[in-house]
Amino acid sequence: MRKHHPENERTKRRYCEYLKHAKQLSDSSIDQVLAAIADFEGVTGYRDFRKFRIELAQKYKRALGERNNPETGKPLAKATISSRLMALKAFFEWLAGQPGFRSKLTYSDAEYFRPSANDERIAKAVREKPIASVEQIRHVIATMPISTDIERRDRALIAFTLLVGARDNAIASLSLKHVDLERRIVFQDARDVRTKNRKTFTTWFFPVGADVETVVADWVLFLKNERAFGQDDPLFPATKVKLGENGFEAAGLDRQHWKNAAAIRRIFKAAFAGAGLPYVNPHSFRNTLVELGESLCSTPEEFKAWSQNLGHEHVLTTFTSYGAVVGHRQAEIFDRLRTRQGTVVSDTVDGLDNEAVLALLATRLRSSTA
Repeated sequence: MRKHHPENERTKRRYCEYLKHAKQLSDSSIDQVLAAIADFEGVTGYRDFRKFRIELAQKYKRALGERNNPETGKPLAKATISSRLMALKAFFEWLAGQPGFRSKLTYSDAEYFRPSANDERIAKAVREKPIASVEQIRHVIATMPISTDIERRDRALIAFTLLVGARDNAIASLSLKHVDLERRIVFQDARDVRTKNRKTFTTWFFPVGADVETVVADWVLFLKNERAFGQDDPLFPATKVKLGENGFEAAGLDRQHWKNAAAIRRIFKAAFAGAGLPYVNPHSFRNTLVELGESLCSTPEEFKAWSQNLGHEHVLTTFTSYGAVVGHRQAEIFDRLRTRQGTVVSDTVDGLDNEAVLALLATRLRSSTA
């Protein structure tokens, strides 16, 4: 059975070059695009892209809608379906402008990959994600063991993520030279650190508690003084692995950086499970810090500084992407507003039914904003 089409492979290779050098996409993003294209080829029998028909796009959309997630057994998430379809839409738009394809494809052909309007709204809907409070994270840190170098590293990792709010992939690539304990800063230098969009910026330690800062400081000094780590050595070294009697096992700290953030997420899962709390991913600590900033910052200048500390160029990014009011806090706010409004009308609502009370509240609200 055919597993590839030679001409398609050459076309995809050119598209990879386009995505990497013209669109400036990362390797991981390109891999996701290629996976979507390969999935489409598999469903449609690895036809030559030049023989594309809109019926093939419709067939693929139906196949995605009927497919289940192999891990959960549930239908594919709308967001997964939408991302694959939009990747294919962009690919066929590019194809329509390439030599050899202009007479075979039109730009409008790519539109048949667009998800339905309802599915697209479902895919883009913002849903509340679990966010740990600063107190919960400090509880996790306090319960983590520190009897080995690896355990000390894991505890310092949780504390550092809360202290600076850096993304997990950036943390995995940080070196000791990027941390200045005396000035309480971390210099996220894009020449060495895998920051988002390769931005370079300085982060000051967030005010999350002296105990959290102490854990990080002790870890940095431990690496420098007791393990003789240099400035170019990793802030959070990978685990050294050796072959033992029962297979591969941990053998202390290596002097190598983590290649990606997968190990960091595993450490977070184990730490929160050990503390008896539901897992929250490393990125959610940024939401925790935004929530803290909303309660501590009393002026626009203060919140702007807080936003810049997270690496955001525009404060609206902080508000729109991270600043959603969490459910329990939204309930508290409305309870307070309800009590305040009830006090205003308490002298006039006696004997009125619900509709009359609502009408009275609406009238007073309009008059107060007029």
